[in-house]
Amino acid sequence: MNYYTYIIIGLTAAIVGSLFRVIAGPTIWDRLLGLNVVSSKIVMAVVIFALMLDAGYLLDIAIIYAMLGYLGGVLTARFIERRGNL
Repeated sequence: MNYYTYIIIGLTAAIVGSLFRVIAGPTIWDRLLGLNVVSSKIVMAVVIFALMLDAGYLLDIAIIYAMLGYLGGVLTARFIERRGNL
C-alpha cells in the first residue's frame, strides 16, 4: 500500500467524524457546517484519487464540486437565515 491509500483512509475517517456533527448537531447551523466540512473532505479525496490514477480530468470534477458545495452552502444559509421566506 502506498501513502495515498493511507491518506484516503484518513479522509474517510474524517468524513465519518464530520457526519457525527451533521447527525448530532444541536442547531441547524452545526448541521450546515458539518455538511460543508464533508463536502470539502470529498473534494480532497477526489484530488487524491486524481493523483493516484494520474487523471487530470478528476481535478476538473473536484473544482466543479467545490464550487457547487460553496454555492449550496451559501444559498442554504441565506434560506435558513430568512426562515424560508423567499
